[in-house]
Amino acid sequence: MPPATVIGIEQKKQQRSPSSPRKFFAGKVAIVTGSESGIGRATARELCRQGASVVLNGLHLDRLEHTRIEFEQAGYSVVSCLADITDYTQSERLVATAIQAYGRIDILITNASISMRAYFADLAPEVFQRVLDSNVYGAVFPLKAALPYLTESAGSVTFISSISALNGMPSGSAYCAGKAALANLAHTLRLELHTTGIHFGVIHIGFTENDPDKRVLNATGQPVPIAYRNPRWQMTQTEVAQALLGHIRRRRQSTILSPAGNLNYLMNRYFPRLADRIVLWTMKHWARYYE
Repeated sequence: MPPATVIGIEQKKQQRSPSSPRKFFAGKVAIVTGSESGIGRATARELCRQGASVVLNGLHLDRLEHTRIEFEQAGYSVVSCLADITDYTQSERLVATAIQAYGRIDILITNASISMRAYFADLAPEVFQRVLDSNVYGAVFPLKAALPYLTESAGSVTFISSISALNGMPSGSAYCAGKAALANLAHTLRLELHTTGIHFGVIHIGFTENDPDKRVLNATGQPVPIAYRNPRWQMTQTEVAQALLGHIRRRRQSTILSPAGNLNYLMNRYFPRLADRIVLWTMKHWARYYE
């Protein structure tokens, strides 16, 4: 397998100006799960700006409708489907929405997932299962439902993973396990389905700006605010979306994003013991977030 593509600061500077997008995805139909807000919404918007028709998805009707109306008012071709994609029947409905509206599927981006912030010893089993289900079945079920149409179009599938899948992250056991599973899944499907021409890729997202109301689950499953992150180490949602579309255009197998992601990847590749020592040291400073 070729080495992962690493997107750094200099490459980010080379991103195309948002005022004059090229229509790379003209005529293409994309499903973006979890696109009512956050990175999913930014990705859906960028796909639309580059000519695609997009099926929006989410769990909250008010947010989903707000996004759909906003996109339609901007002149974009979109439809929406309220669906929990950890349920296969609802995933089938999401795919049916795309086929009924546009007659084809060219791109599937499995973005929807639940994150967490709790140490394993304190984590309720049902919370572990919920987080793992959202990250694994939330990718598997939409893909399974869309596979016949992606085979017809020799389309593209991108699993949204995380830099935490590369080496693990304290307080994120279920999340890290789910995101790591996606890389192995993509590799396996690339081998099994190589004759279909479908592109299977994984993008490892690093620290990214979040919506102000974004929440993660604590040990008991209650939503809590995310921990503070220094903006200097973050990519914007638009930068992530643009990098993601570049990953799809080039049909890359693996891409790592953000300066923090680059550092994470390099440290764990060449200095794994030092990387673990740094993580263990910083855990002391994270303790106040789990009281």
